[in-house]
Amino acid sequence: MQINEFKSSYNLQALKGNMFLFLAAFAWGTTFVVQRTAMDHMGPFFYSGLRFLLGSIFLLPIALYRVRNRRPSEWQREKLGKWLPLWGSCLAGLLICLGINLQQTGLIYTTAGNAGFITGLYVVIVPFLGIFFGFRISLGVWIGAPLAAIGLYLLSVTQGFTLTPGDAWILASAFVWAVQVLTVGLLSPKIDSIVLAFGQSFVCAVLSLILAVILEDTSLAAIRTAWFEIAFGGIISVGVGFTLQVVGQKYSPPSYAAIILQLEAVIAALAGWFFLNEIMSSRALAGAVLMLFGMLIAQMLPTWKTLKPALLPMPK
Repeated sequence: MQINEFKSSYNLQALKGNMFLFLAAFAWGTTFVVQRTAMDHMGPFFYSGLRFLLGSIFLLPIALYRVRNRRPSEWQREKLGKWLPLWGSCLAGLLICLGINLQQTGLIYTTAGNAGFITGLYVVIVPFLGIFFGFRISLGVWIGAPLAAIGLYLLSVTQGFTLTPGDAWILASAFVWAVQVLTVGLLSPKIDSIVLAFGQSFVCAVLSLILAVILEDTSLAAIRTAWFEIAFGGIISVGVGFTLQVVGQKYSPPSYAAIILQLEAVIAALAGWFFLNEIMSSRALAGAVLMLFGMLIAQMLPTWKTLKPALLPMPK
């Protein structure tokens, strides 16, 4: 009787975790729409800075609570002690700033659907970059990477064998996201996840706003016009989305979580079609399907356990 009760409790917890992860993927996928419409009112650096600042404000109370309730011994596990969250957040935030602004720039010239699928390529790129850290490439990646590459060609490469400008910016951001994921994978066992989420979001916000003041026109009128995009991107994507991911992963195995979160790309395409009337050609649709299968295969057949937690998407 006790065993049956345990199994029932475990199944309910897993179901709850999977639901949280799906909601996180939904939040991130739909955010590609507001990221694109925000570009009608302000520059990419200004928008990224504002939404990540709002997201970090949303996470601040939770981060402060986690810091205040940590035992002193937990701060002394690493030689760098209390300074580890600071420099770790700076490094992760710098990478997020680069990745999100490359992505945001690309969204000026491409669709939300394309951006969602191409961004997801980082799950294939991560293992190849992991070679430099001594990780082996799994069978799933060897099979999934060529499928994803063919899919990218069908989705984004023109008849003149050139990558469309917007998709090229998004592809560059996918490489940065891969480096950022590896970095967070190394830092996350040593830093509280909410503290790291807050720190990297705040650093990204500060750097983006500095670049916006230098390179773009900033005004209160733009903020008033794009208030919904800023609020949605900051609270729903950065704040709620990442929190749901953290909570969901407590109850769902990493391999399952990665597959659920990969639905972000599909949701981005559906949201682009529903809200922005973006329609994929049959060639692009075939490419998107191949990319999705390639990314899923790369996730479903891992042989190296060390990187499993690091393969999960970061907030977009």
